[in-house]
Parts: sequence; C-alpha cells; structure tokens
Amino acid sequence: MHRPAAPSSDKTERETPSWVHSPIGRAFVPLRRWWFDNVIEDVNHTDVIARVASDSMTSPRYIFMTMMSAGIAILGMLLSSPAVVIGAMLLSPLMSPILGAGFALATGKIKWLQISIKALAIGSIAAVAFTALIVLLSPLKMVTPEIAARTQPNLFDLLVALFSSLAGSYAMIRGREGTIVGVAIATALMPPLAAVGYGLATLNWTVFGGALALYVTNFLTIALTATIMARLYGFRTDLSTRQGWFQNVGIFVVFVALAIPLGFSLRDIAFEANAQRIVQSSIAESFPESARISDLSIDWNSEPATISATVFTPDFNAQANSEIGRRLTQRFEENVAVSLDQFRVGADPGAAEQAQLAQAAAEQQAAATEAQINSLIDRLALVAGTDRSAVTVDRSNRRASVQAAALPGLTLAGWQELADRIGQNAPDWTIELRPPVMALPPIELEEGEPTAAGSQARTTVLWAVGALDLPVTLAGGGEAGDSLATALRSQGAQVTQVEGGAADRIDVRWQALPQ
Repeated sequence: MHRPAAPSSDKTERETPSWVHSPIGRAFVPLRRWWFDNVIEDVNHTDVIARVASDSMTSPRYIFMTMMSAGIAILGMLLSSPAVVIGAMLLSPLMSPILGAGFALATGKIKWLQISIKALAIGSIAAVAFTALIVLLSPLKMVTPEIAARTQPNLFDLLVALFSSLAGSYAMIRGREGTIVGVAIATALMPPLAAVGYGLATLNWTVFGGALALYVTNFLTIALTATIMARLYGFRTDLSTRQGWFQNVGIFVVFVALAIPLGFSLRDIAFEANAQRIVQSSIAESFPESARISDLSIDWNSEPATISATVFTPDFNAQANSEIGRRLTQRFEENVAVSLDQFRVGADPGAAEQAQLAQAAAEQQAAATEAQINSLIDRLALVAGTDRSAVTVDRSNRRASVQAAALPGLTLAGWQELADRIGQNAPDWTIELRPPVMALPPIELEEGEPTAAGSQARTTVLWAVGALDLPVTLAGGGEAGDSLATALRSQGAQVTQVEGGAADRIDVRWQALPQ
C-alpha cells in the first residue's frame, strides 16, 4: 500500500516559526528536530484523517448505538448500579464525532467540522430524548447517587475529560484505537448526557442544568485537547499563521474559562477537608494529650459558622469554647461559634475509648448532626423538585416534610415509592413527602377481597390520604369499602361513603376535586 511521505526536513525548515530563532527557541531546536524525525515521521497522516473523517458522519448505526448506550446508562443510574453504567460506555460511539471536530479544528476543514458537530448534535438529542422517554415510563424516578454525582462538576471532572481525550487522540493517531479508549471518552460524556434526559423528563432543572454543564464542559475539553494533539503531531492545516495563533489563543481562553469556575468548586471541597483538620487540631490544643475528640460537625452556611464536638477528657476546660472560638475566628477570618460537650474520663486511654464508644452508641439514637440535616434537606428538595426553603424540618422530633411539585408521568404509587426510599435512607427520621393532588386509583375486588393490584392500590390510597390529610368520598365495594373507610378514619381522615357504586370495585375520590 502506498504510504504518503512525511514532511521533508526542507519543508520543516521553511515552516519553522519565528520564535525558534530566539535564544529560548534555539534551545528547543534539537528537541523539535527529534520530534519531527522520530515521532511525526512514523505517523500516516492521510490514513488517520481518512479514518477519523469516515467515523465522524451521522449514520443509522451511530444513532442506534448512541441511543442504546444512553438507555443502558440511565437504567444503571436509576438502579444506582455503577456496573451497568460502565456497560453503557462499552457501546457509546460518541468518541468519533468529537475527535473528528477536534481534528477538523486543527486542520482548518470547516466542512468536516460542520459534519462532526451535526453528528454530535443529532446523537446527543437522540440520547436525551430516549433517556427522557425511559424515565417517563419508569416507576423509579428517584434521584440516585449516580445521578446526583453528575450535577456538580469540578476541576477533577475536567481532568477526567482531558486525560480521556489525550488517550483517545493518541490511540487514533498511532493506529491503536479500540473499545477501551472509547470507554475512556464515554466515561466523561454518556452518564452526564443520560442525567440531562432524566432532568428533562422529571422537570428537575437542578439536575438538568448541572448535568448539561458537565456534558458541555467535557465535550469542549475533549474536542480542544484533540485539536492540540493533532497540531502536535504535525497534521497539515489550511489555516494561515495568523489564524493558527488566533486558534491557539481561543483554545487557551476556553480552557481558562472552563477551569476557573470548576477550580472554585474544587477549592471549596479542599477547603472543607483542610478546615476539618485545622478545627480538630485547634480543639486538641485545649485539652490534654489523652483527650479524645468525637462527633465533630462543622456548618459553614450558618451565621456565625458553628462547630460542635464531643470531647472525652480527664480534665474539664471551662474556657474551651471561647478559647477555640477565638483561635478559629482569627484563623478563618470569620466569626466561629464553638459548642463542645465535655465528658470526664480517667487518664487511662482505654477508659477514654470505652466512654467514647458508649457515647457513640447513644448518639446513633439521638438527633442528627447539622451536616446530616443539610444533606437530608438537599435530598428532599431534589426529589420533590423544590427549593431548600420549601422543606420543613422539626429537629427536636426528627421530622422533615415537603410538598412535592407535579412531575409528568409520576403516579401516586411512584411518589409512595420515593417516600419509602427516602425513609429507608434516614431511618432515625420521620419523612413526610406530600405528593401533588391527583386522582386516587380504584381498588379492584374479587369475591369481596382486593386483588393483588387492588391491595397495592389500597396501600397507595391509605398513604396518599394520610400524607395530604384531605377529605375523601368512597363508593362501592360493600364490606371491603366499609373496611377501607374504617382504616382511613382510624388514621384521622374525613370519609364520606355514598350509596351505589360497583360491587367489584371501590372508587375513592377527593371531595375537593370536581366529581
């Protein structure tokens, strides 16, 4: 097979940029010559361009595989199964049009760039639409950790996309592309894209906006990194020297614009970790070496910032709160309020450990810390599609309630499932997730007893009436209807039974709704 010749040394000299003639530039001349003679020489530029371009176009196979990958990804995220999400990445073909866009930018091929962007847009829209359809049809609509993890991008996410693109571009250029490289690219793209579909289907704009921001960030990072790799490997470009410099400046500006907000997000995470270490060290300074610190909690969102902890110490320090508060206020340059619970224990470290274990066991049955409460509020607001301010919290009784916003396609049974799941994640709390007012399901009967579906409907009715505390009207069902009315009244509901109705069904309606 004919192999096109690499750029000759004469041509390299003619195209040598002006900066090479500077004192600093001359120091890099040997490295630059080695790179051209030993690295770029081995690259078949024509073959690489042909392969990348052929894979950058829209095709029925590309759309189908993108939709299947997105479908598996959203199912894995709804099930909170990382293994299933990884399986979706094995199918994702998104690497090809994104690398195509990067190579098109590097070579100045506008037509090729348009084809690649069109393929990526069609694939993205198809994936979002397909995942949204799956979520609408799914009885599971809870925001799982797999979904929530794609809503708060930080600088590490940008680095994942950067390293994925470096690996993908290198493999493509060196002719070693394969499934594993595609998985690396899909890691940064397919899960956020599936989360976008989830946010659209549930009208949860917090998830939608965060996941879309992560997807756009990763897409731009991968494409621009591919552009840089193509330039480094000497792919011929139609751009003039001036246009090339403009492109370099543009790439730099985009990376900076992406990195700054993501860096701030990562800085906040690092600050909290470092602050916890500083706080623990400051508390330890006020007590003997044998003292033990437990249940440290920091709330930076309050005014002033509050720090609470339990200290097991052989000697009480009556001034500990004020001493530590002054030190931390000076250290963090903001007001800090400290509240310590001190328990006297013997100087023997073993006695301190025993007291600490006993206190820890008791704390498991006590009120949750402020950090746990804030986490619970965030989860409730996210699931209910509301702001944090809509969540009501009774700390003394460990009770949290929220009125959910209407979500298209989610039934009362689905809301009941969400409420049960949140309750399982907070066993020490009473969770009241009030669903939007919607039609109550009929309870099907067979020989006077609820069928399997009827039993589920009966459970849903009892839950919904108890959650919303609205008067209801019952019709039909005979003795089964009387039994349901008794059960509803026992939980404080106002029930009106009317004559008539079907013998094989109990119809339950809200009195406040039009009949």
